[in-house]
Amino acid sequence: MSVNIIDPVLDNRWDELVARHPRASVFHQRGWLKALARTYGYELLALTSSPVGSPLDDGIVFCRVSSWLTGTRLVSLPFADHCEPLLNQSGECLDFIRWLRAECDRKRWKYVELRPLSPVQDRGHGLQPSRGYCFHELDLAPSLEQIYRRLHKDSIQRKIRRAEGQRMEYEVGRSKQLLDEFYRLLLITRRRHQGIPQPRTWFGNLIEYMGDKLQIRVARKDGNPIAAMLTLRHGVTAVYKYGCSDQKFHSLGAMPLLFWRLIEESKNSGGQRIDFGRSDLENDSLITFKEKFGTTRKLLTYYRYPRSERGEKLSRWDSQIARQFFSILPDAALSTAGRFLYRHMA
Repeated sequence: MSVNIIDPVLDNRWDELVARHPRASVFHQRGWLKALARTYGYELLALTSSPVGSPLDDGIVFCRVSSWLTGTRLVSLPFADHCEPLLNQSGECLDFIRWLRAECDRKRWKYVELRPLSPVQDRGHGLQPSRGYCFHELDLAPSLEQIYRRLHKDSIQRKIRRAEGQRMEYEVGRSKQLLDEFYRLLLITRRRHQGIPQPRTWFGNLIEYMGDKLQIRVARKDGNPIAAMLTLRHGVTAVYKYGCSDQKFHSLGAMPLLFWRLIEESKNSGGQRIDFGRSDLENDSLITFKEKFGTTRKLLTYYRYPRSERGEKLSRWDSQIARQFFSILPDAALSTAGRFLYRHMA
């Protein structure tokens, strides 16, 4: 099979493939790709067997990540929870992987990484599992009443009722105010988890390029934002991508309320499922929280060739000491750290 390289942002055939392929997701959309390139400077490319001038029959999209800190590699795709190869037959994947392995060896990339939602079944592909996550999805086929009854009665239903009784202000949209409130809560949450925040420009670029496929939801108490989430949409699938909150107000149930509003609005607009995203296997509390919404769960596996652990340079600033240091930085310094370091984490 002949492998051709295209630019998925400049080649309009990519949009046509994403629109019709059953395995396409929001992470294949041009808006997500443009935001990646604009924010982090990654080089975009897609592999296809289709020749120039003919419709695309297949495609696997990648970012080439060049980093002095973590090495040069090909990732499909950075900061995407999952990214299926858009192929038509299982045998095609093996042909592409052989080409990728040869290029990886020839150009001395650190590794090639695939993040398929479905396991790679073909034997002899040379890929090795590198990381595993839990993936959760909610089926919206039942009625809203049935979906509500399946919510955990104490942890979710009771908190939704409590939040509604607090007469919280709820707003959804893409305004600058909503982005400001979301990002302020994101900094609070990342500090609580001792993590580095995404740069604010990442979310601004997502809003610009994703348009009405992106929504920010904010819950306020007495005018103060206390919880927020950012969601994306592809066809009949809503994707919960980012969530954040002020821990001082967790007892009010704002985050369960935001999830319920997402469920209601997705169902009423014709949505068929909600992608709750990935969770680290060791994050029992997050896994349990998602399952209390009646989601189904499966193992999500990333694959690499050759298998590679995180570099020593990365571990120096991702150590427990470094994480504690980042957790005490003021907002401006923490945001700056994210702006300079986050692109190396792809």
